[in-house]
Amino acid sequence: MRLTVGQAVVRFLGQQVTERDGETHRAFAGCLGIFGHGNVAGLGQALLQDERSGIPALPYVLARNEQAMVHTAVAYARARTRMQMWACTASVGPGSTNMVTGAALATINRLPVLLLPSGTFATRATGSVLQQLESPVAGDVTVNDALRPVSRRFDRVSRPEQLPSVLLEAMRVLTDPVQTGAVTIALPQDVQAEAYDWPDDLFSERVWNIGRPPPEPSQVQLAADLIRRAERPLIVAGGGVHYSEAEDALDALSRGTGIAVAETQAGKGSLTHGHPLLLGAIGSTGTSAANAVARDADVVIGVGTRWTDFTTASRTAFQHKRVRFININVARFDADQHSGLPLVGDARETLTALTRALDGYRTETAYGEQVAREWAAWDEQVEATYHPPAEVTDRLDDGVLTQGQVIGAVNELSDPRDVVVCAAGSMPGELHQLWRVRDRGGYHVEYGYSCMGYEIPGGLGVRLACRSRDVFVLVGDGSYLMMPSELVTAVQERVKIIVVIVQNHGFASIGALSESLGSQRFGTQYRYRSGRGRLDGDHVPVDLAANARSLGAHVVEVASVEELHVAVRDAKAAPANGGPFVIHVVTDPLVPGPDNGAWWDVPVSEVSDLESTRTAYAEYVEQRKQQRPLLAPTRPGVDPAQRGRTGQTERDS
Repeated sequence: MRLTVGQAVVRFLGQQVTERDGETHRAFAGCLGIFGHGNVAGLGQALLQDERSGIPALPYVLARNEQAMVHTAVAYARARTRMQMWACTASVGPGSTNMVTGAALATINRLPVLLLPSGTFATRATGSVLQQLESPVAGDVTVNDALRPVSRRFDRVSRPEQLPSVLLEAMRVLTDPVQTGAVTIALPQDVQAEAYDWPDDLFSERVWNIGRPPPEPSQVQLAADLIRRAERPLIVAGGGVHYSEAEDALDALSRGTGIAVAETQAGKGSLTHGHPLLLGAIGSTGTSAANAVARDADVVIGVGTRWTDFTTASRTAFQHKRVRFININVARFDADQHSGLPLVGDARETLTALTRALDGYRTETAYGEQVAREWAAWDEQVEATYHPPAEVTDRLDDGVLTQGQVIGAVNELSDPRDVVVCAAGSMPGELHQLWRVRDRGGYHVEYGYSCMGYEIPGGLGVRLACRSRDVFVLVGDGSYLMMPSELVTAVQERVKIIVVIVQNHGFASIGALSESLGSQRFGTQYRYRSGRGRLDGDHVPVDLAANARSLGAHVVEVASVEELHVAVRDAKAAPANGGPFVIHVVTDPLVPGPDNGAWWDVPVSEVSDLESTRTAYAEYVEQRKQQRPLLAPTRPGVDPAQRGRTGQTERDS
């Protein structure tokens, strides 16, 4: 079959299929892109030809920013539990380097996306071309090489003959639960347009199984023995629960044993609101309930979590002197964290095996009573944040709400199956604490990279993946200004997303962090420079509502809780093909959410002329005393005299 390289790529991707548990999906939902001189005649021509065929194998969606389109692809893959993905094509130079941030986000979150950056001429026949960055040390280096460190697999097709093996290797990585992330295939612009006689078999339908590797039975038994000896066990559910669709298995283990469950950002929604053993968020942005139980936990069972510093409150969350970890993860790299007992395998299969091994085990009554008591106390704080008392609201300026009121209104007025999307600023922390998840797929906060600007393109990706759900994008003014461009994509594709812009005139999250570190919120507010040369004058009159309106979105501005309720109801009632619906609301950044007593390790200047910094440093020194190395081996050592013998015995730890 004689096709150009670009045509061959499109035809091949359209024939890929993923399969898990007997259910199949078309691997690629389509291709997001922006055309330039690097790809318009190659992949661009191929996608045009594909669309004109009547039944496109790879539907094309025009994006407005290359970083944003990768965010859209990543959000889609997460919403589809990694069973479907998008390809992204960009032109030479800045078009391709703009994808680097999105690639890092995909790889950090273990989410599949195929990047097809364009390169300069493989033949080098024309010499330096427009947008080319020439390296003085190597002729084969291009700006596309910037994608190497943020990709799980990087390759460059310099000759058509290389394409089959490159494509097959890309699919292997994209569909591997351990290896998946951003995969980059760099395509020089002349190679994209070059024709070649391809074997027909390259374009046969190809099925890629997403396996469920079981854990080692002996490790499961060791874990069960350790849990049986525990007095205060705790499960921490991470994103791997969702990727493996292991929510029912987690529920069965928790209910069967009485072990309470706390959730990371990626794992939130593993159990839904109202579950009797759910403690909610854990760590620096956790609930007081989860953090209280974590503080005294003697065995912690992590499921599909990478154990980042926010989850462990910078290794201060777990204070039991002999705390031990059991880590369930498909990737050995993550399963070995905190010297834990590694249960390497699919989360659903491992949880099911562990439930069987724990048959007959049950936590003590006093433990369950504490869990219920701690959660009830926290839920009262959530209610008070959703509906603050008069002593809080009376201090607010006219037309200004608290962020907790905004979250509460959206949570209470949205349907259980609706999805909330967020990524950066103060909002993710408060959502982690406050949002009551009523459906397993209803919470989508990107906190692996916590990338400002993810929210709107991410919401677009979720909506494309879940057409029957309304998607609420909660975004602060700082993140909105980073990347509002995909509102235009939503307008063009008639995709309804409900965007709630929270205007607080600056970077509220970093402002609060700056203040806690003694830096007095310096450089975090949108203010004019005063006569003293400082950024402490009047607020800059940025009109984000007008901006969104100019991009084609329907916009409503609200100045009270009552108006916010009406706007949310109107947004829900808006037609599914009506494009983006934007709600603009002003909030006070100085009204915090409820305190959970947790800490996050961010260094403070050791010496300073400022009293505020000196005070913050003294507090920092005290907090660091609570940090623990978490190095004690979970599995006891072996008596040296028994090493190498059959049936060797274990010593007490």
